[in-house]
Amino acid sequence: MAKKPDVTKKFGEKRTAIVRAASVLINETGVQATTLTKVARAIGLNATSVTYYFPRKDQLIVSVYAETIALLKAMAEEALAEDTLEKRIARFVQLHVALRDRIRRGEQGLMAALSEIRSLDQEQQDELLFAYREVVNDVRAFFGEPADEKQRALFSARAHILIEAMLWWPVWSRRYSVLDFPRVETKIVDILCFGIPAQRGEWNPVALEDDGWRVREDRPLQQNDEFLRAATVMINERGYRGASVNRIAEALNVTKGSFYHHHDAKDDLVLKCFQRSYDRLSKVQMAGYDLEGSYWTRLSSILNELLQLQFFDSMPLLRTTALQALDSETKVDVVMRSNRLARRFAGFLIDGFADGSVRAIDPLVASQIIMSTLNGAYEARRWAARFDDQEEAVETYLSVLSEGMLADRS
Repeated sequence: MAKKPDVTKKFGEKRTAIVRAASVLINETGVQATTLTKVARAIGLNATSVTYYFPRKDQLIVSVYAETIALLKAMAEEALAEDTLEKRIARFVQLHVALRDRIRRGEQGLMAALSEIRSLDQEQQDELLFAYREVVNDVRAFFGEPADEKQRALFSARAHILIEAMLWWPVWSRRYSVLDFPRVETKIVDILCFGIPAQRGEWNPVALEDDGWRVREDRPLQQNDEFLRAATVMINERGYRGASVNRIAEALNVTKGSFYHHHDAKDDLVLKCFQRSYDRLSKVQMAGYDLEGSYWTRLSSILNELLQLQFFDSMPLLRTTALQALDSETKVDVVMRSNRLARRFAGFLIDGFADGSVRAIDPLVASQIIMSTLNGAYEARRWAARFDDQEEAVETYLSVLSEGMLADRS
């Protein structure tokens, strides 16, 4: 009987090692490419040993997601215990930065990308999404009890953007030494709390003339464009694994043969979806650049147009979570283009320093917060649909950038 605690402890340690190894693989290669054999190899076991703890791969994936969400919730609860909103935001950011610091120094982490949850069985999916909503509720509670539905919508948007910023942080944190993490942490908190423009709360976007980036409802799409639209929407909603060739073909009422007539493989289609999304984003950026007025006016006009796409266009931009599915070489090319678009946003901010329309913030950090805010906007489509006025939905969501999360909009 005396040996039982040791056996139980060893079982728990081995199980944790398996879950953490799977977490790393999911982040690097996606769910589909993560196999029990690869997980076993990563920690020096054979596949049979892993199946002792997790007989099926989906059980392991669910455990990875469940422990990731549990970690998110623990960090949200710890931050919620702070006595002011600014301290809560700062603590939440600090905990995420500290986790990335530990991982960079050798600790295996549990912060797996959650993009494939909707590809799981409905029962598993429902349980995980319920747990994730509890995290969102905790972060929304940072902002206090809403006075009315309008304020509740604002707090929901702020919570969503804050979480998305922290889930995007592991991607761009790789550009920094851990020695720079404390400074970057301070800059993240500053931007989230106080926004971007020199005149806090300034929001006067100019309508951009569409140069082909919007879907024209009065014009039928070409079949290839229909494939891109259907794949983009399905990947955004169900993740790479959930967006099967069968589902994409069924959504368009065509055969699998028709799909493969246009595309060599699903990965080929995903890459084209990224290229189309980045082409559209780039066109919007350049249209904003050609405007007259301050650089904050130009940037806010770009953001306004891109949010219109994410919230209301039938073909939104592809979420960056689909990156996991691409092979290493292709992924590098896609990430490089994403970084170029982010740097272009940084250029607007730097020019805004010169004309006095943007306050003194770190432009590289701010550009990544902009990218995560845009990327996460697709998930807020249902939130935006509750507004009678589309412009109000966009302005409310982007108020995090125009005035920061500490602004009182009551």
